[in-house]
Amino acid sequence: MSLILYKAIAALILFIIAFAITLPALLKKHPLIHSERVELADAFASGIFLGAALLHMLPDALHAFAANPAVGGYPWPELICVSGFLFLLLLERLSISWSTLQTRQSIPYVLAITLMTHALIEGGALGISGSYTETLLLFVAIAAHKGSESFALCLLLLRHHLPIKRILWLMLFFTLMTPFGIAGGSWLSSHHTGTLMEGIFNAFAAGTFLYISTLHHGHFHEHAEGSQGMLEYLALAAGTGLMAVIAVVV
Repeated sequence: MSLILYKAIAALILFIIAFAITLPALLKKHPLIHSERVELADAFASGIFLGAALLHMLPDALHAFAANPAVGGYPWPELICVSGFLFLLLLERLSISWSTLQTRQSIPYVLAITLMTHALIEGGALGISGSYTETLLLFVAIAAHKGSESFALCLLLLRHHLPIKRILWLMLFFTLMTPFGIAGGSWLSSHHTGTLMEGIFNAFAAGTFLYISTLHHGHFHEHAEGSQGMLEYLALAAGTGLMAVIAVVV
């Protein structure tokens, strides 16, 4: 099986997973149950994102920039990485700021745009990956994270009492973002766009992955206490450790 077909199957499965998570809630019109097992899976996925950012994507970006002496000695990969981190932080801060305004009807749309951006970049990172092993691990991480994000977005849309048809369209666009990202990343890696372009994307995506695995993860799991909090930490460490092993093997 070619790597392109492998990624296409991953895109289809991720689309099905994201939509399957939200469909029962839309039909029953009440929130899904977010279990502790889902929280652990999300923590493990965040660990994979953290390891992918620091042990795979950022080093690849550094090598790509090093292979292009024309960019000079300025730490461009690190700056682009920080820019990706700050970009997602800005989007989420805007969603929080808007929640304090009187235009509360705008809140679900701002969050939807933020999560769609997450999904698009996650898909692009999978699409640009160059090995079966890395693609598989990113697929597992995105699949686990996709369920949590789908749950959070659907829950918010239901709480704001949006029409079911509008919620359905928003969730459809959200579920399509990751496959679109995979297609774009695959095109970028298979065409002669140059290593510098891939380096720029890897650096930016690394920054967004850092945000998703740290501040974004902590925001949704800040109430975990006792043994559950420690289990989530161990799951996070396990995901990061797995990516560290892959960095040695691949």
